[in-house]
Amino acid sequence: MKNFIIHRLVIRFFVIGIAICSFASLQAKDILVSSPDGAVTVTVGVSAKKPFYKVAYNNAEIISPSHLGFQLDYGLLGDNVKLTEKRFATKDETWEQPWGEELSVRNQYNELTVCFQEQTGQKRKMGVVFRVFNDGIGFRYILPNIGKDKKYCIQDELTEITLAHDAKAWSIPTNHTEYFEGIYTPSMVSEKDTVCTPLTIEYEDELFMAIHEAALEDYASINLTPRAGKDGRVRLLAALSPWQSGVKVYAEGELRSPWRTIIIGKTAGDLMLSRLMLNLNEPSRITDTSWIEPGRYIGIWWSIHKKQNTWEMGPTHGATTQNVKRYIDFAARHGFSGVLAEGWNQGWGEGEQISYLKPYPDFDIEEVCRYALSKGVRFIGHTETWGNSKLLEQQMDSAFAWYHRLGIRAVKTGYVGHYFDGKELAKSQYGIRHYRKVIETAAKYQIMIDNHEPAMPTGIQRTWPNLMTQEGVRGQEYNAWDVKGGNPPAHTVTLPFTRCLAGPTDFTPAIFNFSEVVKGTHPHSTLAKQLGEFVVIYSPLQMAADAMENYEGQPALTFIESCPTTWSKTIIPNGKIGEFVTVARKERDGDRWFVGSITNERAREIALPLDFLDAEGQYRAIIYEDGPGADYQTNPYPITIRQEVVSHKTVLQLHLARSGGAAIRIEKVK
Repeated sequence: MKNFIIHRLVIRFFVIGIAICSFASLQAKDILVSSPDGAVTVTVGVSAKKPFYKVAYNNAEIISPSHLGFQLDYGLLGDNVKLTEKRFATKDETWEQPWGEELSVRNQYNELTVCFQEQTGQKRKMGVVFRVFNDGIGFRYILPNIGKDKKYCIQDELTEITLAHDAKAWSIPTNHTEYFEGIYTPSMVSEKDTVCTPLTIEYEDELFMAIHEAALEDYASINLTPRAGKDGRVRLLAALSPWQSGVKVYAEGELRSPWRTIIIGKTAGDLMLSRLMLNLNEPSRITDTSWIEPGRYIGIWWSIHKKQNTWEMGPTHGATTQNVKRYIDFAARHGFSGVLAEGWNQGWGEGEQISYLKPYPDFDIEEVCRYALSKGVRFIGHTETWGNSKLLEQQMDSAFAWYHRLGIRAVKTGYVGHYFDGKELAKSQYGIRHYRKVIETAAKYQIMIDNHEPAMPTGIQRTWPNLMTQEGVRGQEYNAWDVKGGNPPAHTVTLPFTRCLAGPTDFTPAIFNFSEVVKGTHPHSTLAKQLGEFVVIYSPLQMAADAMENYEGQPALTFIESCPTTWSKTIIPNGKIGEFVTVARKERDGDRWFVGSITNERAREIALPLDFLDAEGQYRAIIYEDGPGADYQTNPYPITIRQEVVSHKTVLQLHLARSGGAAIRIEKVK
C-alpha cells in the first residue's frame, strides 16, 4: 500500500489571525467549541487570572473548570494571565490504515487554538489547542521558541482534569506496578493513589470516559493523582514520570506536548471503538508500507516459561537450530507466518555479554532463516536488553541491517530491568526517546517491532506503522509461574476496556494445555475462552502462545488457523467491564466475520444478534463454545464445535461456562 489514501477531505478554516499569539487582546469572555454533532462542548477562559477549560456532554457538565499551566525552572506559567487570541478550524477526512481494527478511519473534529499571556513580568505566552470530536476531546500545549540556546525545563505540568463528581473507575497504581503488568481493579476515583493511564471511568449509567494521552514523542509519560474536594468534585492532577534529576521534560525550540485525551461514550463498548487517539497522531512517515505484514506466529516462548526449556545455552536450550526448524515445519503446515525464538543470541547466561549479532553455537541463524523462507515462514528476531538501552542503540543499525539481509521482518524488543541504563525510568522522557530511536531505525531496515516492557502506547503506530504491537500488560506468562495463582478470570474481560484502549496488546493468548509446573498456575479459563481471546484482545502480530505439541491433533486449532489479525471493520455487540465482552470483526479482502465472546467467573447465556451481517445472502456459522461440564477450575477442556446456517436476522444463543467463552467463524454461503 502506498502511503495512506485520503478518500474524503473537507477542510474549512475560520481564522482570526495567522499564527498563534499574534493579535490584539480579546475581550475577557469565555470561548466555546463543540463537536461536529454538538454533543460535546469545551469552554475555555480565564478565572481569577488562571487559564481554565471545562467540558459538557449533552449540556451536562462532566469536566468542571480545570486549570492549565506549567511549573518551569524559572517560575510558574499559568498565573496572572489573560486570553489574548483565538483561532478556529474544522476538519473532516477519512484515511486508511495499513493494518488495524478497521480499514478506514474518519477523522472529524472542530478545533480551537487559544493563547494565554502573562500580564506582568516577562509576559510569557502559552498556547493550547483543543480538538473536539463526537466521541471526546484532545488538548495539547504549544510553548513558543524562547530563543537560541534557551531551553525549557519543565518541573511539573499543572494540567487538571476535574470530574464534576466522583465515580467508579478501573486503574493500576503507578508506584507499585512494573511495566504496567498489574490487575486493573475498580474503586471510586477519589480512593485511588497515583495511577497510570488509561483511566477508565463508569461515570454514570449511560456515560463512560477514558482518560489517556496521544502522540507521546519527546516528553514524559503522564500519570494521574486524584484529589477529592469538599464540593464532591475530584481533581485529577498530571504527574509526569521524571528524570533522575527530578526534571520532568527538557525541551528546546517550540514545545508541543502530547495530547491529553478524554474519550466519551454511552457504553463501555463505545470506548473500544473510539479512534480519537489515532486521529491525534500524525499520518504515516513510512511512504511504502507494503513490507509491513500482520500475521499469526508461534514460538518456544511458553515451553520456556513452563520450565521445559531455557533461554540460556545448556542441555535444555530452547533456541537450537533443530528445535526451531521443528517449529518452522509446524508453522508451514498450519498457516502461521512466523516463528519466534527467544534466547538465540549470546547474553542470556550469567556473566555473558549481550550481543544481537552473535548467536549461540547451537543456533545457526543463517540456516534457520534460509529454511524458514523456503517454507514460506519468517524467523522473528528478539533483542532483550535487561534495560541496557544504550547497548541496543549501539548495535541496532548493524543488527537490523543483518536481520533484513536474512529475511527477518519482525523483532521483539525487551527491557526487563526497572531502570534504563541503571538510572532512568522507561516511562520518562529518557525512555520515550529511546523507544522512538528503535522504531525509526527499524523502519529504515523494514523491520516491524513488537515492544515488550514499553511505555504505555499512545497511537504513534499511525505515524510509524512498523510499531505493530506492545506488551505493557499483565500477560499470559503469569499463568505459567505466578505463585499468587496467575491472572484472575475477570482479567481478560477488563483489559479490552482499560489497557487495550491504548493500542494493540501482545497478551499472547491460545493456551491449549492447562497442566501446572507451579501449583495453581494455569490459565484461569476454559479452552473456548482462549479461542475467544484471540479475537477480543487485538494485536496485528498475534501469537498462538502454546508449545506446538499441545496444538497437534487439536480440532480447536482450526479456528486459530483461519483467524486473521487485521480487519476491515469491528463492532462490540455487548460488554460490561470486568464481567463479559463480545467482539465481532470482519476480515479484509473477504466476507468472513470472526467473533470472540468471553466471561468472568460467572457462567452466562449470551444472545448474539447477527444484524451486522449483510442483509443479502446466507452464512454458515462455525461455533466453538464451552462443552458439557466445562469449568475453568475443574475441567477446562470440553469444547463443542457446531455449525448453523444464519443470516442478519439470526440471534445466536451462546453458552459460556465459568470463565469460559466462544469463538465463531461466519462464512458466506455461495
